[in-house]
Amino acid sequence: MSKKTKKGGQGLGDTVRSVFTTGAIIVAFIVAVLIYLLVMGNPINFEGGNPAGHPLPGNYLGMVYKGGWVVPFLISINLVLLIFSVERWITLTRAKGRGRINVFVKKLQDFLDANQIDDAVAACDKQRGSLANVMRAGLLRYKALKEDQTLEKDQKIVALQKEFEEATALELPILSRNLVILSTIATASVLLGLFGTVLGMIRAFAALAVAGAPDALALATGISEALINTAFGIIGSLLAVIFYNYFSTKIDNFTYKIDEAGFSLIQTFAATTK
Repeated sequence: MSKKTKKGGQGLGDTVRSVFTTGAIIVAFIVAVLIYLLVMGNPINFEGGNPAGHPLPGNYLGMVYKGGWVVPFLISINLVLLIFSVERWITLTRAKGRGRINVFVKKLQDFLDANQIDDAVAACDKQRGSLANVMRAGLLRYKALKEDQTLEKDQKIVALQKEFEEATALELPILSRNLVILSTIATASVLLGLFGTVLGMIRAFAALAVAGAPDALALATGISEALINTAFGIIGSLLAVIFYNYFSTKIDNFTYKIDEAGFSLIQTFAATTK
């Protein structure tokens, strides 16, 4: 596959992923609004069957509903977090390929030691995944440079290193894509929750001012409903931080494996080339 073809395929893939990202966010918001109105706002969750009234004692769906119009946005944020966490898990699982990475790298090293380049390429085709793609590109370049009699040894090593860098540059964005969404949610979720709480507190105190007399029960109810947004936001932020760090660690480990395998191939090439 030529570099032009790779870039064209990558451009098409970026478009598809962009459409998926936008579509997932829109669908998440629509589902969140439906959950808010039809599930949390169900009359059976409230005294007298009226969503405008107080939630039934101990009914958390009704209590969350009273958080106000910010709640659907918080629900959608959590749904987006779930969607892209699953998407990242699937992507990173596929990037590992069909077999264990350590076994695959050891098998490639054995083929290189025996100068069986075609068998090593076949092993990459069987393994698949990001590491296999990078190693396959490197091995094909390795084979071509071995047969090239026009370049000096140092030039060949530089050319092989460049091939690895280009192949890695094509694969790494796939691994880290959409992590920015998780990092954004980690901050935006808690801030949106606090915003909803402030609005709820304003409503609660405004209602007391209109009533003209202190009402401890009404104030306590209003504050508890307002704080629901903060709790919701903190949960989303906490989960986003956990998932972001988890996937970042997996990507760092995977990148290390790619670098390690590439370095090993270049060292073997340098040791066996005159």
